[in-house]
Amino acid sequence: MKTMDMNVTVSITESIINWYSNHQRDLPWRKTRNPYFIWVSEVMLQQTQVETVIPYYKRFLSRFPTIEAISRASLQEVLKVWENMGYYSRAHNLYMAAKIISEQYDGKIPNTMEALQSLPGVGNYTSSAVLCFAFGQQVPTMDGNVRRVLCRLYGIKALMDQTSTRKRLLDIAKKLVPEKKPAHFNQGLMDLGATICTPRKPSCNLCPLNNHCQALKLGLQDTLPKRAKRGPLPRKQMTAGIITDAQRRLLIVQRPMKGLLGGLWKFPGGERKPDETLKEALKRAVRQELGIRIRVRDGITSVNHTYTHFRITLHAFRCVRQGGAEPMAVGCARWKWVKPRGLRNFPFSKADRKIIKAI
Repeated sequence: MKTMDMNVTVSITESIINWYSNHQRDLPWRKTRNPYFIWVSEVMLQQTQVETVIPYYKRFLSRFPTIEAISRASLQEVLKVWENMGYYSRAHNLYMAAKIISEQYDGKIPNTMEALQSLPGVGNYTSSAVLCFAFGQQVPTMDGNVRRVLCRLYGIKALMDQTSTRKRLLDIAKKLVPEKKPAHFNQGLMDLGATICTPRKPSCNLCPLNNHCQALKLGLQDTLPKRAKRGPLPRKQMTAGIITDAQRRLLIVQRPMKGLLGGLWKFPGGERKPDETLKEALKRAVRQELGIRIRVRDGITSVNHTYTHFRITLHAFRCVRQGGAEPMAVGCARWKWVKPRGLRNFPFSKADRKIIKAI
């Protein structure tokens, strides 16, 4: 590296560390070097905003304060504590990884990239974050905030999320992370992206890197980084059957363990096909899930919810079981009759919770 380049790199690094020492966000996982606590926080922060994560983080660690505690729990207990935070595959992977750590690593989080990335759900970012924030290793942590800051800082005009750009940004970050205080530098970059170098209307006048920023010099701070345009999200029409028995219990089913919302409970039902009415779709879905026939009566409510790649409208109907056949777990993991007040003991998705509130 040329001397001038080295001087710029040192200046950028020192500016970030100095800025972070005065402006860092007060976050609970930054007050510990416990690898388990840091791992939990990083898993939760995937796809979820900091403000949302904080109460879940505290509640989760209160219920599962150690690797041993989570590995001894049931998946249902873990999902219940995770309930309403979404992206439930994170909870699945956390649970499975905790069991592996308990059995193969004597309950201690491994401190190598290879070992960490062999665990379910642990990718490049999470492994790097644990190694840096818990073990003090000199590795870059590349989240969306960091990539945005670096794209603007170096005036990178290529699409931010394409593979070649990600590799280029990683190479840049590796040269920037200092041997001393690597965690302060990485967390400083993330905080800078979260509070100053924001996606829209960045506060360039407050940025400690404004004298180095190529996007600012070129007047591109509002257009960089560049992202591929996303099309409109498709909407799915979903159905839910509110089926009661003579004891006024409700019939609920557990979703298969794999797939979206795996392991959560719901009311029987499924997606409407193009050639079906909502009631026809519900009858078919219940038969496929439980092997029983129902008569669909009046609608109760319809709720909307958005996932990463699609939206749904979930339509709930009161239903009556026809015939004497007992439910069978045909297209679901399990089924149960539950009294209304007992629903609080089962993990449901946010959309299903809206249905519960309506009934």
